[in-house]
Amino acid sequence: MSELPPDLPRLRTVVTYLRGELGRAERALNTAEEREALAARRRPPAEPPAWLIERGIGAGRLPVRVHAGGCWDSRKTLHPHRHRPGAPGAGRRDTACPHCRPDTALGMPE
Repeated sequence: MSELPPDLPRLRTVVTYLRGELGRAERALNTAEEREALAARRRPPAEPPAWLIERGIGAGRLPVRVHAGGCWDSRKTLHPHRHRPGAPGAGRRDTACPHCRPDTALGMPE
């Protein structure tokens, strides 16, 4: 850090100047954050993946269920981090979601 003046009047001047600069920097930061938030709101939502693989909670984290990308059941879980994009063949037929029926979409009727 640079050397500060030893006398009181000049120290007060430095502090006043730095408070002004801090205020300007905070206003510029707020403006940039608002601009970024507005740009994020204007972006279209990301396209959902075609297939989601829901993994279990245990240590092995094996596939529990396969969902079609827009399945409402895959969004309602308490653990959204358990869903990963994947290929429909990653799970067995008996793990197909009973709501979105990805096995039917793949042409694998019961």
